[in-house]
Amino acid sequence: MSKKITFEESLGESDWGLIIDSKGNLKGLFIPDGYNEDDIPDSIIEMCVNNFGIGLEEFYGDDDHRPTMLH
Repeated sequence: MSKKITFEESLGESDWGLIIDSKGNLKGLFIPDGYNEDDIPDSIIEMCVNNFGIGLEEFYGDDDHRPTMLH
Protein backbone atom coordinates (compact mmCIF):
# COMPACT_ATOMS: atom_id res chain seq x y z
CA MET A 1 0.00 0.00 0.00
CA SER A 2 1.43 3.39 -0.99
CA LYS A 3 1.62 6.29 1.46
CA LYS A 4 -0.64 9.23 0.69
CA ILE A 5 0.90 12.68 0.80
CA THR A 6 -0.65 16.11 0.53
CA PHE A 7 -0.34 18.33 -2.53
CA GLU A 8 2.13 20.65 -0.83
CA GLU A 9 4.18 17.72 0.50
CA SER A 10 4.65 16.54 -3.08
CA LEU A 11 6.25 19.83 -4.14
CA GLY A 12 9.85 20.90 -3.76
CA GLU A 13 10.84 24.41 -2.67
CA SER A 14 10.77 25.85 -6.18
CA ASP A 15 8.05 23.64 -7.70
CA TRP A 16 4.94 25.09 -9.28
CA GLY A 17 1.64 23.21 -9.24
CA LEU A 18 -1.58 23.17 -11.19
CA ILE A 19 -4.77 22.43 -9.29
CA ILE A 20 -7.29 20.62 -11.49
CA ASP A 21 -10.84 19.61 -10.54
CA SER A 22 -12.48 16.22 -11.07
CA LYS A 23 -13.74 17.30 -14.50
CA GLY A 24 -10.30 18.32 -15.72
CA ASN A 25 -10.81 22.06 -15.33
CA LEU A 26 -8.02 24.25 -14.03
CA LYS A 27 -8.90 25.55 -10.56
CA GLY A 28 -5.71 27.32 -9.60
CA LEU A 29 -1.98 27.71 -9.79
CA PHE A 30 0.28 27.09 -6.81
CA ILE A 31 3.11 29.61 -6.74
CA PRO A 32 6.11 28.63 -4.60
CA ASP A 33 7.36 30.87 -1.79
CA GLY A 34 9.70 33.58 -3.02
CA TYR A 35 8.04 33.80 -6.44
CA ASN A 36 5.12 35.85 -7.73
CA GLU A 37 2.85 36.17 -10.74
CA ASP A 38 5.65 37.80 -12.77
CA ASP A 39 7.77 34.67 -12.42
CA ILE A 40 5.35 32.15 -13.94
CA PRO A 41 7.35 30.06 -16.43
CA ASP A 42 6.35 30.48 -20.08
CA SER A 43 5.74 26.72 -20.34
CA ILE A 44 3.03 26.94 -17.65
CA ILE A 45 1.43 29.93 -19.37
CA GLU A 46 1.44 28.04 -22.69
CA MET A 47 -0.09 24.96 -21.04
CA CYS A 48 -2.86 27.02 -19.44
CA VAL A 49 -3.63 28.84 -22.68
CA ASN A 50 -3.47 25.79 -24.95
CA ASN A 51 -5.02 23.13 -22.71
CA PHE A 52 -7.36 25.01 -20.40
CA GLY A 53 -8.53 27.88 -22.60
CA ILE A 54 -7.16 30.56 -20.30
CA GLY A 55 -6.68 33.86 -22.13
CA LEU A 56 -3.27 35.47 -22.22
CA GLU A 57 -4.81 38.55 -20.59
CA GLU A 58 -5.21 36.46 -17.42
CA PHE A 59 -1.43 36.40 -17.22
CA TYR A 60 -0.43 39.68 -18.81
CA GLY A 61 -3.47 41.93 -18.49
CA ASP A 62 -4.29 44.57 -21.03
CA ASP A 63 -1.14 46.60 -20.41
CA ASP A 64 1.37 43.74 -20.55
CA HIS A 65 1.45 43.45 -16.74
CA ARG A 66 0.31 40.26 -15.08
CA PRO A 67 -2.71 40.75 -12.81
CA THR A 68 -2.62 39.93 -9.10
CA MET A 69 -5.54 37.49 -9.27
CA LEU A 70 -3.36 34.37 -9.48
CA HIS A 71 -2.74 32.60 -6.17
